[in-house]
Amino acid sequence: MKLLAALAPLALLLSACTTVEPVYKDNGSRTSPCVDGGPDTVAQQFYDLRTSQPTQGLPDAALLAKYRPYLSDKLYQTLLKASNNPQKEAALQGDIFSSLAAGPGSASVADASTIPNRDARNIPLRVKLSRDGDKPQEWQDEVLMVREGTCWAVDDVRYTSPAPHIEGGSLSQRLLK
Repeated sequence: MKLLAALAPLALLLSACTTVEPVYKDNGSRTSPCVDGGPDTVAQQFYDLRTSQPTQGLPDAALLAKYRPYLSDKLYQTLLKASNNPQKEAALQGDIFSSLAAGPGSASVADASTIPNRDARNIPLRVKLSRDGDKPQEWQDEVLMVREGTCWAVDDVRYTSPAPHIEGGSLSQRLLK
């Protein structure tokens, strides 16, 4: 009995030394450089780049290279393949990264701190977009962020405005048609 009483504190001490493993030990790999930060930070930096250098249709090779650190491997490869297909390039007019053909003048990505699962491999974030002009416009889309290795990257854009200019519901669905 005395031995059991002496071992109990030792067992309690040893149990306190164990580490807690995340739900997902392996978040995959990444074959290219990426941007530091959490999902919301990376998404905001991507939209800041997009609004500072707006473009219509599929990005050309130079612009796609600028976007590369922000994009998931899958989305990058899909965009690269689509940009080499003249039929897809002709079919995709306007801003392919938002619901509005003219694209946003500014963007504000929702804070990811409200996401309860810190071990998540993908996180959808709302993006408030706006465009100034004769008729100012505001709308929301959703950006799907995916974890690749230690990096967060844009994996898809869901067109959630009431009347998106691109059919298909999301960028990846439209690129695959």
